[in-house]
Amino acid sequence: MDSQSWEQIKLKYRLGQFLLGKVEYHAPFGVFVNIGEKDVKGLIKIPDFLDNGEMSEEMYPEIGSAIGAIVVGYNEGSREVYLSAKPSVLHEILVPLRSRPVLV
Repeated sequence: MDSQSWEQIKLKYRLGQFLLGKVEYHAPFGVFVNIGEKDVKGLIKIPDFLDNGEMSEEMYPEIGSAIGAIVVGYNEGSREVYLSAKPSVLHEILVPLRSRPVLV
């Protein structure tokens, strides 16, 4: 993939954007997600699954299952779109609040 094509991918999958993909395979460090691009994979790293607690491989979503996630970054070298499936991140994007109360 040339750099121009990679820049097009980054424009298509913007930071903070919600997307749906399909779990393609598991790795010890996270889950790869098919996001519908030939040469680009989504990756949800272990720390990007849970807000609290420990994530283990046994907790990974099943291969072939649909998964929703938020774009949080890019790996220029391996042409991956980094994703987060943390409940707090998904909630903030999917349920935007007009204002947050000030805690005193």
